[in-house]
Amino acid sequence: MSGPAGGTARAATTTDVVCLGESMVTFLPSQPGRLADVPSFGRGIGGAESNVACALAAAGHRAAWVGRVGADGFGDHLVETIGGYGVDTSAVRQDPVRPTGIYFRTATDRGAGAHEVAYYRAGSAASAMSPANVPYEEVFAGRVLHLSGITAALSADCLELLRELTAPRPGRPLVSFDVNHRPHLWRGGPADASVLLELARRCDLVFVGEDEAEEAWGIVGAEAIRAALPEPSVVVVKRGSAGATVFSRLRPGPRSSNAGGAESAPASRSGEGEGAEIAPASRSTEGGEADAVTPVPALRVDVVAAVGAGDAFAAGFLSATLRGLPVRDRVRHGHLMAAAVLTVPGDLTEPPARDHADRLVALDDEAWGRLRLGPGWTAADRAPEEVRTP
Repeated sequence: MSGPAGGTARAATTTDVVCLGESMVTFLPSQPGRLADVPSFGRGIGGAESNVACALAAAGHRAAWVGRVGADGFGDHLVETIGGYGVDTSAVRQDPVRPTGIYFRTATDRGAGAHEVAYYRAGSAASAMSPANVPYEEVFAGRVLHLSGITAALSADCLELLRELTAPRPGRPLVSFDVNHRPHLWRGGPADASVLLELARRCDLVFVGEDEAEEAWGIVGAEAIRAALPEPSVVVVKRGSAGATVFSRLRPGPRSSNAGGAESAPASRSGEGEGAEIAPASRSTEGGEADAVTPVPALRVDVVAAVGAGDAFAAGFLSATLRGLPVRDRVRHGHLMAAAVLTVPGDLTEPPARDHADRLVALDDEAWGRLRLGPGWTAADRAPEEVRTP
């Protein structure tokens, strides 16, 4: 194993995206109501990074998940279930002492005042991840390394690990970072949530919501967020029902037409452009480099459960990035992947078939604005006209 001081030069790889972080067993209520009143729960899985890995694998990409679980039945369930989505779990380690994290949640949406989440993750196997026990060759084996701010909040060792993984070094893959600010995790945690800004500035692609940037950093508005994150090549500001705005400084490459006028970097995708590299653009903020700014409206969605949508959006954006698509299309694929999850009860679902999603992404702005997606919209036999608002 090569630690952080050993360099990260990579040989040819067959992995598109490596996702590192904690996954937990989720207990979902059998009926609405307070946790105190719910009589029984069904078992599922949850974890921002493993959700992204599962969605990417379901979309046809080669994804791996790196994490730690307990040497217990819940750990076995996580590894088997995530592997069942087609995710490579060979780098997951079992901890003989610490347990797998679990949590319970109510059936109401996360944004509702009555929503409850009870976490049992303190001292979990994943919280013991550190630079000393993570397999670096496997973490850096993909074209993209996807991380989340949740990991940094788990323990001082996890924060140190994220600092090591986001440190500039030769041969580093493109590092994708979802801020994922979770206030309850930072109370009494290893550092103030402002550390998320430090980590985000060291990455190449950053996903951040306007609401969480204001809550965590006191920064208001997409332009102000970009000003606070000048180093990443791409910053995706999620704006809720208003959609998303992308600030991009992509490396020079074949010019592609998109709403923001940005250039699309050459990239690899499964089954197409095999072997091409995804590389970050220059991180220099000097010399008057100007961003391409690409705003993309959100879709209207008949929401079943507002869980897992952010992870699905990141997976859709990364999937389109791997395919070398224009910036506008990357965001639209993110919206569609999020809509697939929003129209089912859990955190994960089968994404729309690629050709189905591509047809919707190719719609003109007026037709895109008329779309309204509800349960069952991902069915492969549905044409774009069948999911439009009447």
